[in-house]
Amino acid sequence: MNRKTLIAALAGAGVAIAGAVLYFTGSIERQPGALAVLTPKAAKTVPFWPARITTLAGDGIPGAVDGPAAGSRFDDPFGVALDRRGKIYVADAGDSNRIRTISPDGTVATFAGGAEGFADGKGGAAAFHTPSALAFDHEGNLYVADTGNHAIRKITQGGTVTTLAGSGAPGDQDGIGRAAGFNGPVGLAVDDAGIVYVADTYNDRIRRIGRDGRVATIAGSGRPGYADGIGAAASFDTPSAIAVAADGTLYVADTGNNAIRRIAADGTVTTIAAPAEGERRPALRRPVGLALTRDGYLYIAANSGGRILQRTPEGDLRPLPDADRPASSDGFGPDGTVQLYGPRGIAVARDGSLVVADAQAHRLHRLARPRPGEAAPARPRPVAIQRMAPMPWPVGPQDMAHEVVGVMGEVRGSYNGDSRDHFHAGLDVRADVGAQVLAVLPAKVSDPYANWGFDSLSEGISIGPLSYIHMRVGRDSRGRPLDPRFRILAAQGDTARGKAERVRVPRGTRFAVGDPLGTINAMAHVHLDYYQGGAVVNPLSLPFVGFTDTVAPRINSIALFDATGKRLRPPAGTRKHPVLDKRLRVPRALGEVNIVVDAYDQVDGNLARRRLGLYQLGYQLLRADGTPLPGYERPVITQVYDRLPRNPEAVKAVYAPNSGITVYGSKATQFAYALHSRLRDGDVQTGSWQLGGIAPGEYILRIHAADYAGQVALEGRDLALVIE
Repeated sequence: MNRKTLIAALAGAGVAIAGAVLYFTGSIERQPGALAVLTPKAAKTVPFWPARITTLAGDGIPGAVDGPAAGSRFDDPFGVALDRRGKIYVADAGDSNRIRTISPDGTVATFAGGAEGFADGKGGAAAFHTPSALAFDHEGNLYVADTGNHAIRKITQGGTVTTLAGSGAPGDQDGIGRAAGFNGPVGLAVDDAGIVYVADTYNDRIRRIGRDGRVATIAGSGRPGYADGIGAAASFDTPSAIAVAADGTLYVADTGNNAIRRIAADGTVTTIAAPAEGERRPALRRPVGLALTRDGYLYIAANSGGRILQRTPEGDLRPLPDADRPASSDGFGPDGTVQLYGPRGIAVARDGSLVVADAQAHRLHRLARPRPGEAAPARPRPVAIQRMAPMPWPVGPQDMAHEVVGVMGEVRGSYNGDSRDHFHAGLDVRADVGAQVLAVLPAKVSDPYANWGFDSLSEGISIGPLSYIHMRVGRDSRGRPLDPRFRILAAQGDTARGKAERVRVPRGTRFAVGDPLGTINAMAHVHLDYYQGGAVVNPLSLPFVGFTDTVAPRINSIALFDATGKRLRPPAGTRKHPVLDKRLRVPRALGEVNIVVDAYDQVDGNLARRRLGLYQLGYQLLRADGTPLPGYERPVITQVYDRLPRNPEAVKAVYAPNSGITVYGSKATQFAYALHSRLRDGDVQTGSWQLGGIAPGEYILRIHAADYAGQVALEGRDLALVIE
């Protein structure tokens, strides 16, 4: 069929041509004679039901291991789909690049794929490149958004893989089969008639593939933007998931806009959910997964923050409550909602439960309503991964030590004047403005929206288990692209003159050790966040070559406060009547006191003015002769900065109000640790030092303040006191 004949045929089918893109102008509804609705209705959906989280498969270590669920491994689990018998299908990307299955008995197996590539065939003879969303049709065929191959693939029940549409190279053309072009499609859905709908992620379009393989564009301008409208008048920003209702309505997870969009049968795009203006930490952040029930409830996986939200048919939107972790009364612990690490794909089972791929945790979970009397299962902890020494540094030369100017767990403020706004989550390595940031691990981009903050001080990118922040991503000091992996988008319009306004690094992009990632911006350091099993862990666990710390922490002061926040002070004297006994008096009648320690650390090679946070804190109670009381033979460790709490408000529990750093307006960098609050394994508990069980007498309160290398403060660690 020549081009003129093809255009005429498409026009008769309700397709309009705009440039190189064919826009579908007809109804999205099923055509006469299409397959009937065969999917059985699931249990009636309950609004905002409390969810219990159980792990279906994956041991938390990245890899590709089949077998029993407990010992199985997933590298980058993304899309999930369930067949009629309840078997779970998982698109496992990363270095796995295969479609996996989880049987009802928990056995994990490989269904298709293996090596990264682009090849049709059966089972292991087929090849994928970063597969993402999955969806079944009513004939049992499985469809795959093959992101890195810019294609939509089809797998029969027997495991034979063919290419439905897409050429294997990035493009933006409608057409039939391999004549069509996609650009990193991440999301897809299939309706009851077998029509495939695609979130063409880096084309910022929504596409339709008919049963004959014909591709047409439903909506989207072809550039990132945020506008409602019809067809090309509407704009999306990195759409990453799509769901289709029985009446043909489409729902889109518009990732870059933090929004959920709806496309009516006539192609009209509207926004049905978005954070309120000015909301700083909304639950709906970077949505990347959608699932729709037959009775009209929409589930949303919010990648940033890890929430699973439910939207009712009436439009109410809330995160699902966590059945086993209610909100803490002090506001510093759990917020009472389900909070995974990096949720991606969602599928709804017939009983109404959800199957969720938690890509950052390398696990598959089920969310279900608890049964009466059923005990809550233990939550799996992130697994420590040993990295090979020596590790290269993120700035050059990579084989020599560089100055560390910030460590994990330090208090940070914000520009609204709050000196205790959040925790510092990673490691800061000093470098000159304009110096290149270099990859320290071989890794692949997993997140569909992997980089952020263009031209801001907080600009960064997430690659594998690391985030690199405070740089011009993919650009040199003059804003020129470093290499083709970084897609620079120029502004449009007469006044723009082609000025860069955006850089994109698509899901599936690979980087090797030493590859340039960008250049240091005005912050004059690169910040590294390090993730293991989804949790932010201390980057000092990375064995950077030549890094040493032989400098002991320093304690500036030790203070006790009563329950009202009043500081207890030694007795004051006068010139005529000096007080010779300067020991602090602590009345037992107070019942409890709070311990606040002002301390900091340094490492080898740091400037003398450079203050760093501590790694481990605690205290001992000794008799006046220095012997420990029973129970205090070793320090009681109250805080360990190995992992951080998910709740940013927890910083106010473990730091006293006088804490802060100079960057955010404090006169001096001061880490005042509130030792009465406990922090371990990312969990926070507020508390106090209870005096009731301590007999009156003379004591020494000895502070344990240690850095990551194990150096312990010796000077200024003792506070002599008298408990009365």
